[in-house]
Amino acid sequence: MELIESQILSQTQVLQKIRRIAFEIYENNFEESDIVIAGIRGQGHAFAKLLASTLREISPLEASAVLIDVDKDITYESPVEFDCDERFLERKTIIVVDDVLNSGRTLAYSLSPFLSIPVKRIQVAVIVDRNYRRFPIMADYVGYELSTTLSEYVSVVLDDENRMGVYLK
Repeated sequence: MELIESQILSQTQVLQKIRRIAFEIYENNFEESDIVIAGIRGQGHAFAKLLASTLREISPLEASAVLIDVDKDITYESPVEFDCDERFLERKTIIVVDDVLNSGRTLAYSLSPFLSIPVKRIQVAVIVDRNYRRFPIMADYVGYELSTTLSEYVSVVLDDENRMGVYLK
């Protein structure tokens, strides 16, 4: 049986969600001069780059996109690494971003290295929140809340302009 994929959000709608999240982040962090948008490898990092670019466009904030490299399939076995020196993150507000918040496991593991870095504040942003928590992770900024069954799969495509959007299988 072939799974049918249906589009939930179009490219225009996804870009509107990202822009709205950028305004919310600026509103909550207007006193900052710079901010780090740390995206989890894959679509989370693509989200981080789009969000940082939008923040620079709409505000005076210096927004930097950073990669959080973690294996989403075996988070508990893989190290969490950054594509920058950890000292770059010190005493800054960090927005950790991913495409979909489902169980919270990937975000929970991705947050662990920040426990040993003296950061100002950590916030979380996601494009889609599915509300199936197994870990105590809440997103401060959510593009779209989507109630699904556990057997359904949500995919976010941000790095392909021809297919950008949110899909449900």
